Amino acid sequence: MHNKSKLLALAGTTLALFALSAPAHAQATRTWVSGVGSDANPCSRTAPCQTFAGAISKTAINGEIDCLDSGGFGTLNITKSITIDCRSVHGSILASGTTGVTINIAVNANDPFRSVRLRGLSIYGGGLSGTVGTRTGIRGISILQALMVTVEDSVISDFSQQGINDTRTTTGGKLFIRNSVIRNNTGSGIGVGGAAPNNANIENVHSINNGFGVSTATGNNVSIARSVFAGNTTAGVEGDVGSQIGVEGALISGNVTGIQSNGVMHLSNNEISFNSTGITGTTQSFGNNRIFLNTAPGTAPAVGVASTDRNQQ
Repeated sequence: MHNKSKLLALAGTTLALFALSAPAHAQATRTWVSGVGSDANPCSRTAPCQTFAGAISKTAINGEIDCLDSGGFGTLNITKSITIDCRSVHGSILASGTTGVTINIAVNANDPFRSVRLRGLSIYGGGLSGTVGTRTGIRGISILQALMVTVEDSVISDFSQQGINDTRTTTGGKLFIRNSVIRNNTGSGIGVGGAAPNNANIENVHSINNGFGVSTATGNNVSIARSVFAGNTTAGVEGDVGSQIGVEGALISGNVTGIQSNGVMHLSNNEISFNSTGITGTTQSFGNNRIFLNTAPGTAPAVGVASTDRNQQ
């Protein structure tokens, strides 16, 4: 009996030591969320999590979170490189009284890319405050720190401040927005406002019924192609002193002011129409924009230097 007790004690000690020496569960390179999942799950395809916040804690740096089905997956604070992809289904974030996605990736030797990719999201800031149409959400996406942020195939709407707000100040970064709709935000649909030089590229984006379609602060650069800025209550495209903006192939229509330029702005192949004022401030065109049917045309663009057949300038 005495020997049996010794054997049991030894077995228990061995198991305890094994448990202490066993490695912690590694984070996965890909995780999943589902409307019927649970954040107590490992976020695997067969046992998905229920929220983005639950999944990101179990996803490795530069990993990916995918949506298995349509659902509301909650707001998210991103502090590491990550991809969130819900393009094949409807991935929703309801941000009542808060910000939908906050991106704040500090300089980290283990995360040199500091890159975020958001695809196929519907981020909504309309809240339940007792008043129909009240916008209680603060911002759709707030970018505080990161080197590169990409937003694709998404809808961001009904926030009390900006739809997308890029305020990176210590180190400039890149922002890519493509194939997306940003609408009904009290502030700017897209605000590029960091103190550090940030470069934003906007392609096939509809920024409509906001305060500004896009607003650009001093020292920041924005390139726009094949996009729509319409119905904005202050200006469709705005640039502060010291900003640089290029607009190619855009429809700028139905705004209080179509173009509001206090910095450097180049225009090419755009339609600027049905605004209360077409253009204010200094812009440059090569004579290929269509500016018509505005209540007041405003300030005509300066004509760029003539181009040659071999070298357009």
